[in-house]
Amino acid sequence: MKHYFYKLKRVGKLGAHSLIEHKLRSFLTALGIIFGVSSVIAMLAIGEGASFEAREQIRSMGSTNIIIRSRKPEDTGDTSKVQRLSIYGLTYKDVMRIRTLYPSVQIHVPAREISTRLRYADKRLPGKVIGTVPWFLSKSTLRMLYGRFVDAYDVESVSNAVVLTEATARALMPLEYPLGKHIYLGGMAFKVVGVVSSIENVSGDKSQKAGKDVYEVYISISSAKQRFGETIMKQETGSMTMERVELHQLTLTAPSDEAVVPLANSVRNTLQHYHKEPDFEITVPLELLKQAEQTKRIFNIVLGSIAAISLLVGGIGIMNIMLASVTERTREIGIRRALGATRGDIVLQFLTEASLLSIAGGIIGVGLGITVPKLVTHFAGLTTIVQMNSLILAFSISMVTGVVFGLYPATRAAALSPIDALRHE
Repeated sequence: MKHYFYKLKRVGKLGAHSLIEHKLRSFLTALGIIFGVSSVIAMLAIGEGASFEAREQIRSMGSTNIIIRSRKPEDTGDTSKVQRLSIYGLTYKDVMRIRTLYPSVQIHVPAREISTRLRYADKRLPGKVIGTVPWFLSKSTLRMLYGRFVDAYDVESVSNAVVLTEATARALMPLEYPLGKHIYLGGMAFKVVGVVSSIENVSGDKSQKAGKDVYEVYISISSAKQRFGETIMKQETGSMTMERVELHQLTLTAPSDEAVVPLANSVRNTLQHYHKEPDFEITVPLELLKQAEQTKRIFNIVLGSIAAISLLVGGIGIMNIMLASVTERTREIGIRRALGATRGDIVLQFLTEASLLSIAGGIIGVGLGITVPKLVTHFAGLTTIVQMNSLILAFSISMVTGVVFGLYPATRAAALSPIDALRHE
């Protein structure tokens, strides 16, 4: 055992000495492995970060939640009418049916959306009024900056309290403290009681339409119903349309993760029975989360495969250099064979040199692979996650690459006839 360890140590020293003698060539050969390893780690880190962001956004919607939204059905009627009334979406009767048929289900967030104009002093902005309930805040990604959200008193008293998003407050009153100020929603005055950080709307979309910002505010659902009614009039070029929607969104919570999908299918069937047109859509975050996990696996495989090509190129570079080294050192091989070295000794010598190249390239590549995602996060603001298994995977592949692509040059060197090798000039 001691003999084999001494032999391996001696071969390692000879291999390292041979590589150091040709520093530039060794470094250029290792570059393929360095870039291959670092690209595998960096691409998997970027992919994992993007996947993590997507999963967190879905998780924020609640894994046991079922989100039902009103959706205007496609208009297949006569568009020549100057005035039309569209009645669609979720109703209060739907809430009662769900409550009766599914007593174990919690009904959390009913919400209404009304497009109107916001006004403060001489500022006028296109806005969206969201009528909701006090617990909406705990079921969304919103975060209070200061003040308060609408509460139970606002719902019971149909108060004129309004909560602004940070973007809305900044646009309406950039130089003033908004709490206590009165703004106009349409032609009605409301008192600002709080500001929230998010500008994400109820449907989860960014607050933009046709390239123009739409600023959001929140009021109690009772105020939305009483002050704006359930019929919304929209003035368009050459026509006026009217829409009646009782609820724009409803969030249900199932008793367990296992019950989410069956419950969503059952609720869908119930609503389809009472709705003649497809005027609602159901989103199940748990299903989206499973899809995101599947997409993550596919994404990582694709990214890993692309990055692995760099390692393949690096391995071919090692093979090329080792073949050139065999040609250069033919006479040395002949002398070693004449002095008693076996074919196994020659194979071990060249495999050791190829392995040392790949190990050195792997170590440098791991360091570079850890650094690149940090730079991406710092300069591009993207979330990146470097996982230990990706480091181990990339480094292991680099070692295997050195052995695999060094095997052919090593066996070719060992196959040389000692007499022919000694005659080589």
